[in-house]
Amino acid sequence: MDHNLLRQYLSTVYDIQTASGPLRVSLDGDLVQDVSSLPEVLTRPFTILTAFNPRSMLLPRKVNDSRHTVLRDLLVLGCYRVEQCVGYEEDPEGTWREPSWLVHGMDREEAISFGRVFRQNTIVVNRNGRPELIVTDPTCDEVGRGFIGNWRVRA
Repeated sequence: MDHNLLRQYLSTVYDIQTASGPLRVSLDGDLVQDVSSLPEVLTRPFTILTAFNPRSMLLPRKVNDSRHTVLRDLLVLGCYRVEQCVGYEEDPEGTWREPSWLVHGMDREEAISFGRVFRQNTIVVNRNGRPELIVTDPTCDEVGRGFIGNWRVRA
């Protein structure tokens, strides 16, 4: 995977909803020695999936919204608990924002399958407080190749 693209993916900021309000995080933090020091949501298994802009092709808003709804419906039918989240670039000049679903308890292989079906370049899987950016598009890199990140809680 291109290093600039990888850096962009790792620095993407995600707004995750918690009981105490939104939590802003990215995958470009320092190594966390004590996972219990992380906010509780980051210690539980989850996946972040989206259906927007397959293979980085910008689609009309209506098409993206329809794809996103289909993804949610499939996840709910699969008995997953899903919550809204959004990924965006931190640059104040940036215009990229991508609605996503935080999917609780999905295993890595099924998450990769969803990423492939919806033609996403990558997905995020969190296990034991360690986020992993996983390639799901064979034009980017080998499918299933993972890049381990570290959570960075942003103010």
